Amino acid sequence: MKNAGRIDGRTQLIGLLATPIGHSLSPAMHNLAFEKLGLNNVYMAFEVGNEQLEEVVRGMRALNVRGYNVSMPNKTAIVQYLDELDDSAKFTGAVNTVVNTDGKLKGYSTDGSGYVRNLREHGIDLKGKKMTLVGSGGAATPIAIEAAQAGLAEISIFARNDQFFARAEENVRIINEDMKHTQVKANIYPLEDQEQLREEIRTSHIFANGTGVGMKPLEGKSVLEDVSMLRSDLIVTDVVYSPAKSKLMEQAESVGATAINGLGMMLWQGALAFELWTGQEMPVSYIKEQLFADKL
Repeated sequence: MKNAGRIDGRTQLIGLLATPIGHSLSPAMHNLAFEKLGLNNVYMAFEVGNEQLEEVVRGMRALNVRGYNVSMPNKTAIVQYLDELDDSAKFTGAVNTVVNTDGKLKGYSTDGSGYVRNLREHGIDLKGKKMTLVGSGGAATPIAIEAAQAGLAEISIFARNDQFFARAEENVRIINEDMKHTQVKANIYPLEDQEQLREEIRTSHIFANGTGVGMKPLEGKSVLEDVSMLRSDLIVTDVVYSPAKSKLMEQAESVGATAINGLGMMLWQGALAFELWTGQEMPVSYIKEQLFADKL
């Protein structure tokens, strides 16, 4: 680990709580940024699921850890263990970044902002467009909320008709009622209704996967059963970045659609979190050049 030579008694720990975690590029990204800026921090990944989450959060607080990222499956579960939520987390009910200030834990959600920023980096403006989004969890929810705030005309959300469907319904309610000022029309459908999914994609500019389908342990799978739902002038995005080319990305490329994986979203949400922890801007251009030159 590059940071090892400069770890001392004043080094501040920042981490990541998720499972599975072996694929994560966050440690490499943040440690490279710390090193570039000469910051006395180190970023480590911890394999943590919902069952251990409460105990781990308590331990992180006791150790005075400066902060940490939170990824699947902990983004919504962690809310109950924090002292305060930023507005970004209040709207989404999900947290991907925690900042510890004198023992007080505050949760933020930078995923949605990272997603929108990544689209802008690809020259895509959401204003006036329609999006079809699959998912209701800790990644899909901030995407829906932030995309609505970025000027979408309409969003259709699909989620499996299980115990988590209520979260997707709540996302639609928030957009239609609490965010009336955005004038976005939000719709909700069960993912099992594949014909409705086909119709919504047909009338959309953007199709987004906000689920973990496509990464381990669901690598090689896609939220789309039929590639004919896609078309060449569609923009297809995925939150999955490991593998870099998920099954959905392969499907999109096979019909000539614009395919954008989750790597850019991961980079930009990480840059926003980095600034919350350190008060400094991440050297994004440097990180791109060193780690992602052939992937973004």
